[in-house]
Amino acid sequence: MTTTIEAFTGPLAGYRRVVIKIGSALLVEGRGTLKRGWMESVAADVARLRAGGAGVLLVSSGAIAMGRGVLKLPKGKLKLEDSQAAAAVGQIALAKAWAEVLGDHGITAGQILLTLGDTEERRRYLNGRATIGKLLKLGAVPVINENDTVATTEIRYGDNDRLAARVAAMMSADLLVLLSDIDGLYTAPPQVDPNATLIPVIDRITPEIEAMAGGAASELSRGGMKTKIDAGKIATVAGTAMIIASGKVAAPLSRVDVGGPHSLFRAEATPVTARKAWIAGHIEAPGVLTIDAGAVRALKQGRSLLPPGVTRVDGDFHRGDTVIVVDEAGIELARGLVAYDAVDARRIRGQNSTVIENILGAPGRTEMIHRDDLVLKGDLGD
Repeated sequence: MTTTIEAFTGPLAGYRRVVIKIGSALLVEGRGTLKRGWMESVAADVARLRAGGAGVLLVSSGAIAMGRGVLKLPKGKLKLEDSQAAAAVGQIALAKAWAEVLGDHGITAGQILLTLGDTEERRRYLNGRATIGKLLKLGAVPVINENDTVATTEIRYGDNDRLAARVAAMMSADLLVLLSDIDGLYTAPPQVDPNATLIPVIDRITPEIEAMAGGAASELSRGGMKTKIDAGKIATVAGTAMIIASGKVAAPLSRVDVGGPHSLFRAEATPVTARKAWIAGHIEAPGVLTIDAGAVRALKQGRSLLPPGVTRVDGDFHRGDTVIVVDEAGIELARGLVAYDAVDARRIRGQNSTVIENILGAPGRTEMIHRDDLVLKGDLGD
């Protein structure tokens, strides 16, 4: 018998793309024991978000905490090689558990392990964005974690709050939910100040807001309120609203949606506007693509720029660089993040997308510039 899933109707209704970050202390207890019942309640919340039309991404900690229990590693801070070994063991069990609890709702899970360069280096950023985007398009829920098996102190995000914020920005999410061991941001750490009060809405992260953040974290996690505020700065500038809420209850998102305590950090723009502003704001562009009249019409209709519409390629650029798009009279029409290096762009210009693999010797992107990575002149009021 199929159970009908009811969509959220409160504060969580209407979001298009939601990133949910879950910390180790919420998932794992004792010596690496998974809180299976709690995970099942979160999976039900994910199903409710999806019933409302949202694409959902989970940023899930817990691999090291689970692996250290399986490997019987001692309490306290682990050596780098011990934490990497724990992650290698724990990641398998964690991914399996998420696949099972999401599968109970007919949802397919896809595992994504990221390192710092995947959101900071332009080529890997585009690869990560494309892969996660395809998973969402196919109806799957990406389950994301830092690749702790290879990450070192010098090349890591530092905590999954910041990782979740980077992912939210990369995927143009309109909401980031950080599930914590506390209901939200208080005027002071409530465990220290009994008179501290919850701040329900934060319009902007000011120095005063930052000063309210505490920094304590448990043995199982790396984060504290400070890292959540740091994540909020990343997310809100990118056009993503952020909610901090307690994950110490079953179905924590359902609790928020019926008015449970939480703190909402308002976005400074929409994700689309923020991304387009970032693309359009590049003062220098290393390349220029000239396009024909058909491609001009396609762009004005909100479509991607395909290789057949490109008549000329100038400049020396790399995949992920911002390039200028002009018509055959040389008038600038748009700027966008190009999907090919200049050398390959010249080889496939004017060619049908179906022959790209034959020309390049390997499969390539269908688009020269995807519409999500393209901003037309005038879109931002210029």
